Amino acid sequence: MTNEEIPEGSGAVAAPEGAALRAVDLASYAIAPGYQVNVRRGPSTSSALVKVLPKGSRVQIRCQTRGESVSGPCGTTDIWDNIGPGQYISDSYVKTGSGGFVAGSCS
Repeated sequence: MTNEEIPEGSGAVAAPEGAALRAVDLASYAIAPGYQVNVRRGPSTSSALVKVLPKGSRVQIRCQTRGESVSGPCGTTDIWDNIGPGQYISDSYVKTGSGGFVAGSCS
């Protein structure tokens, strides 16, 4: 992601020119209490299962994209959070405190 691709007002902080964004620079969000969450290869419940996050997990959202609409403890949404290369979880299971994007859009 280049500095030009970060949406204004997104809360994202641009890394200095040429510097890589480190995981420690990303905010951490709690998974809804009492839930295990499936991590998928893409933004859909029909996408391949990569792993399962245990109860009490926290995630760092690298970017977000629209996909299948899912209902969960944090509402119904079509926003999916990318938490690693080829790893997506429905934002309906993540306590972001927002009904919209909290990170930049995935390319």
